Amino acid sequence: MDSLLPLLTVIFLVGNIILAFVLLKRRSIPDETSEMPAQMLGEMKGQISEIGRSHSDQQKALTEQMAALSKRLEDSLSGMSQRMGQSLSERLAVIDKGNTHIAELTGQVTQLHNILANKTDRGTFGEVQLENLVETVLPPNAYEFQVTLSNQKRADCVLKLPQPQGNIIIDAKFPLESWHLLQSAEDDAARKAARKQLGADVLRHVRDISDKYIIAGETSDSACLFLPSEAVYAELHANMLDIVEKSYAARVWIVSPTTMMATLNTVRAILRDARMQEQTAVIQKEIGVLVTDVKRLEDRVKKLDQHFTLAQRDIQEIQTSTGKITRRGKRIEDYDVDDNAPDVSLSGPAQDLLGGGFDDEPEPR
Repeated sequence: MDSLLPLLTVIFLVGNIILAFVLLKRRSIPDETSEMPAQMLGEMKGQISEIGRSHSDQQKALTEQMAALSKRLEDSLSGMSQRMGQSLSERLAVIDKGNTHIAELTGQVTQLHNILANKTDRGTFGEVQLENLVETVLPPNAYEFQVTLSNQKRADCVLKLPQPQGNIIIDAKFPLESWHLLQSAEDDAARKAARKQLGADVLRHVRDISDKYIIAGETSDSACLFLPSEAVYAELHANMLDIVEKSYAARVWIVSPTTMMATLNTVRAILRDARMQEQTAVIQKEIGVLVTDVKRLEDRVKKLDQHFTLAQRDIQEIQTSTGKITRRGKRIEDYDVDDNAPDVSLSGPAQDLLGGGFDDEPEPR
């Protein structure tokens, strides 16, 4: 609204000038019916002069406002340019960093593609992933890698389980070619053929594992085929259940990284239960030994009690004998001998003193 005020003032001024000009023009033409008084003409000239001064002041104010507005606009544009420059620099730094990460990721993807393109390296990729899972879940004494069996076949991993389960063999396989064919199929016919090829490859791996890694008396009666790809595992269970059922019949369990983790946790629980059973057997054995020791101690206490009883009886007999000796000694001490008395035969108390012996039986009290 403030920016429109000078414009409206200019329009009003121009209108007044035009009106004054028209009036002067009409005044210059003689007209008998209407004459403009000189006083009115002077007033109009004064108004025009006032309007001119007002216009000059408004023009000056407008110029100052325009200059101030221009300066504010310039300052605003300068600050905005500075902020945009800083923001643009930051964004360019982020983009540059993202490009670096993309380049690194591209190199890693290319490296992974080269690894998976080679069958030997592809097998190593699956083995490394399997080893990482096993080492994460199980204790070191519960597994072993790259074990040669009695049939000279080397297994990727052996899980050492107690009987009756026995050692379980895990072998890593990755049917990459047939999986790529399935992924790149453009129509139903090509997709069907690729899926058939994928099933055949997986079934061939199942049979190889069943023939090589299930040995009676040496391993468990089942083994595991490790697929280092959740996508391949999902495809098998979604669209090729017949292959999965055939693997069950061959006693070979197909596992992915996720189900392998669950399987390893189950194995860890079995190992923990086996250790608890072993400890229980040890505890039971120790308890049996302890019971035997307690019984032996009870027998010895009984024997000691018998010895105490015999010793107590012997002590009582000794006390009886010492009592007799003490009393007879007292009698001898109390006996008075007279030199003038006639000889008499020992009888009575004297006989008791000199001729009496110790009785085995205690005297009556």
